[in-house]
Amino acid sequence: MRLGFLLTGGDQHAAEDLVQHALAKLATRWRRVAAPEAYARQTMYRQQVSWWRTSTRRGEVVLADPPEAAARDLNHQSELRLVLRAALARLTARQRAVLVLRYFEDLPEQDVARALGCSVGTVRSTAHRSLARLREIAPELAQELAAVR
Repeated sequence: MRLGFLLTGGDQHAAEDLVQHALAKLATRWRRVAAPEAYARQTMYRQQVSWWRTSTRRGEVVLADPPEAAARDLNHQSELRLVLRAALARLTARQRAVLVLRYFEDLPEQDVARALGCSVGTVRSTAHRSLARLREIAPELAQELAAVR
C-alpha cells in the first residue's frame, strides 16, 4: 500500500486501486509465480505506467492538495513527510516514478529502467532533473537534510 501511495502521488483511492489490481493479477497466476511480492511490485509499476499513458492522452493531471499549514503542533518529522508528499505530487508521473523506485524502493538504475521500460541513461537524467525540481519546489527539505548531516 505504501508503494502504491507513493506511485500515485498521494492519492489514496488510486493507490488502493493499484494494489487491488496487482493482487487480483497475482491471484490468477499464483501457482506459476516464484516470488509473489516481486511479481506484485512489478505489476504495480507497469500498471501505473499504463495509467499514466492513458491519462496523458486525455490531458488530465491529478494533484493532491497541500495540507493546511495551521496545525503547527505536529511533530517535525510528520511535517517533512507532508512537504515531501506535496512536492512529489507536483512532479510529473515519470519523475515521481523514478524517484520512488530509485530512492524509496532503493532499486539500482538498471532495475528502474527495466521496470519503466526505458534506458539507464533516461533514468539517470530523469533522476537528476527530478531532484533539481524537488529542491526547487520544496527548499525546506534541502535545509533539513543539510542540518541532519
